[in-house]
Amino acid sequence: MKKELDDKLCAKYPEIFAKRGGSKMETCMYWGFSCGDGWYWLIDKLCSQLQWNTDKNNQNGEYPQVVAAQVKEKFGTLRFYVEGATREQYGVIGFAENLSRYICEDCGTTKNMGQTSGWIKNICEDCSKDNKNPWKRNEDDS
Repeated sequence: MKKELDDKLCAKYPEIFAKRGGSKMETCMYWGFSCGDGWYWLIDKLCSQLQWNTDKNNQNGEYPQVVAAQVKEKFGTLRFYVEGATREQYGVIGFAENLSRYICEDCGTTKNMGQTSGWIKNICEDCSKDNKNPWKRNEDDS
């Protein structure tokens, strides 16, 4: 992810990305967001929901502060690893991770989605033209 988008997320959600400035011996967030710019809006909405639940619904400790341990792409989908989450918060994270399969990691569109072979990456047909690996349209998008 571009530095300006990385900086924007960290400034908007300082509690979630509290470890972003940590050393590489302490946190994988040292390397920032290891995914494409297209998922910026998905990560932004995920963090908005997680932080809102913590800020508004945490009277009895039901929604503790989530702290990101690592944010990356793996096998073509978003992985958002955290510390201190409840089952409900993991549910929200899981939903966003599953949704990432239908969002182009490069440009953020949800149209004409497919997947590259080799290094698996979910990208749209337009972005696939710049990719070196063969691209195949998702069967459920037909």
